[in-house]
Amino acid sequence: MPISERTIEHLAKLAHLDLDPAEMEGLTRDLGAILEYVERLSDSDVTIEDEMPPLGWLRDDVPAPGMQPGLAVSIAPDPQNELFKVPPVLGGDRAKHG
Repeated sequence: MPISERTIEHLAKLAHLDLDPAEMEGLTRDLGAILEYVERLSDSDVTIEDEMPPLGWLRDDVPAPGMQPGLAVSIAPDPQNELFKVPPVLGGDRAKHG
């Protein structure tokens, strides 16, 4: 689905983005490609022929008491006072996270 640069300009204005011409061109191209892909997906037949069997390994989704903070800290790899450090999860730079 093609998207016009005018539409991108309008979206950028709504989002308070100041895009240079290269960013505008790239966003127009990329958003157009995404919308085209979504359009193709919406044309796909996703009818499920057979009902999925129940997944026996899933637990019931019910509230339960959480782990006591003292226990969590006592088994943590790097406890500090009442807290513990965890490494970055999404590939962040360790130096930035302390």
